[in-house]
Order: sequence, then structure tokens, then C-alpha cells
Amino acid sequence: MVSMESSSKNDEPQNLPIFSKKNPNTAMTKKGVYVAISYMACAVLLVIFNKAALSSYSFPCANVITLFQMISSTLILYVLRHWKVISFTVQDSHTVATRTTDLVPFKKVLHCTPVALSYLLYMLVSMESIRGINVPMYTTLRRTTVFFTMMAEYFLARKKYSSYVVTCVGIIILGAFVAGARDLSFDYYSYTVVLFSNITTAVYLACISSLGESSGLNSFGLMWCNGIICTPILLLWTAYSGDLDATMNFSYLYTTGFQAVIVLSCALAFLLNYSVFLNTTINSALTQTVCGNLKDLFTVGFGWLVFRGLPFDLLNIAGQCLSFLGSCLYAYCKLKGI
Repeated sequence: MVSMESSSKNDEPQNLPIFSKKNPNTAMTKKGVYVAISYMACAVLLVIFNKAALSSYSFPCANVITLFQMISSTLILYVLRHWKVISFTVQDSHTVATRTTDLVPFKKVLHCTPVALSYLLYMLVSMESIRGINVPMYTTLRRTTVFFTMMAEYFLARKKYSSYVVTCVGIIILGAFVAGARDLSFDYYSYTVVLFSNITTAVYLACISSLGESSGLNSFGLMWCNGIICTPILLLWTAYSGDLDATMNFSYLYTTGFQAVIVLSCALAFLLNYSVFLNTTINSALTQTVCGNLKDLFTVGFGWLVFRGLPFDLLNIAGQCLSFLGSCLYAYCKLKGI
């Protein structure tokens, strides 16, 4: 896990981001580019594996997948912390030799409760949103998250972006509406859930951006707080709703293929959460959202090839390309700092 980041020239630890307030219009660093690319790779694969579990295997309990992902991430963090491979606080990350095996104090856990609860809501809604909609249209609607993220950052962190960035966001959203204009598989419930997922994503990323610095925790510390707060809540909910019983009676539960999909989904969820924290704190919440749009081109391609969920349509392709153009223009603005 330590090798996920390259060391800096001044030998400061690079696997753990230091949270700081920064101008949202500053240029993206080389490290920020690597983090953004890592996030996009994990995100594409995770969407495919989650879609395979929920659609290809018709697994009825999306909340249970989320629970598995949280439990596995928390266990991985505990083991790495016990072995002193990682730390949970910024202060404790400067030298590996002096790291202790102490976990996060209860006071800091309470301080991170808004991040954890917004994360739980984001995970639950995001998992449900992909069930009743094909992958290409899912990624198209998810592109509107950039608008909600920009609004959330403004109200929660008072961040303002340049007119160039706002224009890029407008192009992305326009492309999303063009791509979905002739979707014949329109489902009111599924579309509503996806849009609500966009709102929860925006709030979650804005919470990370605004509370990261004041918590004194690094990415692993925030992930740990998410796990120990959200896992008991989700465990009780899945037991109460009957999802755990339904999982035990699931016909494919003991098949090798389904188990492989779940294991890979849990591993990718851990890597994705880590890259989300890094990308949001090193770059910005809006950059994190736009990175999600850039990886959509590959997700749409996989969705067409693997799940065959949407026929080729000229208007849809034009909208996809328009949104992708807006994402590329945004990346250019960030790299140039305009």
C-alpha cells in the first residue's frame, strides 16, 4: 500500500495526503494527475463488477454488497495499521519508525461523523442506482454530478471557480442531456435514484474537502472512521430488512464465479475509496467529479460490449462525445491553472 505513491524529492511521505486549503483554480500537480488516473481505473472496474453481481447474477441485496465492502476495508486498514504499514493521522505519518499502533481517538471519530454518514448514504444510493438502468445511461446521468458538486462546494466550503471551469461544466451537462434525449428504456424510479445519487455524491465529496483539514486525519484515518461508524449501522439495517437472510438463501452464493465477483468488488472498493480521498484532498471535489466523467468513456464502452444494455444511437454517441469533450477541457484548465 505504501508503494501506491512515489516518494518526493525531499523524502516527505507521499502515501498520505496532507490536507490544506488551496485555490480551486491552481494547476494540477504531477502527483495529482497520477492519483486521478488511479481513481478512474478503479472506478471503471468497480462499476463493471457491481453491475455483474446485481444484474448478471441477479443478486437482490445491494446493501449486502456495500456491507461486505465496508467490512473488508475496515479489516484491511486494521491489519495494515497493526503492522505499522500505514498511519491514520497526518502527524504520525512523517516517519515510519515512530508510528504507533494506536487507532483514531473517539473525539476525532465523532468529528468525522458527517463524513461517515454522508458516505453511507452515498454508498447505499449509488449501489441501488445502477440496478435498474443500463451502464451507458447510468454513466450519462451521473455526469450531472458536477453541477451538484459545484453547488455543494460553494455552500459548504465557499469555493468559487473561474468562468472557464464553469463553461466546461456546462458542456458536460449539455452532453449528458443530449445523450439521454432518446433513451427508450426510460424508467422514472431508476432515473430518480441516479439523480439522488448525484446529490449524495456531491455532499460526500464536499464534506471530505471541508472537514479533512480540521480532522487531522489522512485518507486512511477517514476511511477507518467511515468503516467503524457505518458498518454497525448497515449491519443492523440489513438484518432488520431481511437482506442477510435473502443472501444466505441466494442460489449463486456458493458458486465460484459469484464469489470471485464479490471479492474483486470488495478489493476495488477499498482502492477506490482511498483514491477518492486522495483525489479530493490533493486536487478538489470538483476535479474528483470530473475525473468520474473522464472514465465514463471506458465504462460506456464496457457497458455496450459486456451488458448490451443500449443500442447504438447517433444522438447518444454525440452526447457522449460532447460530455467527454467538456471533461477534457476541464482537465486542460486544471493542468494550466486557469
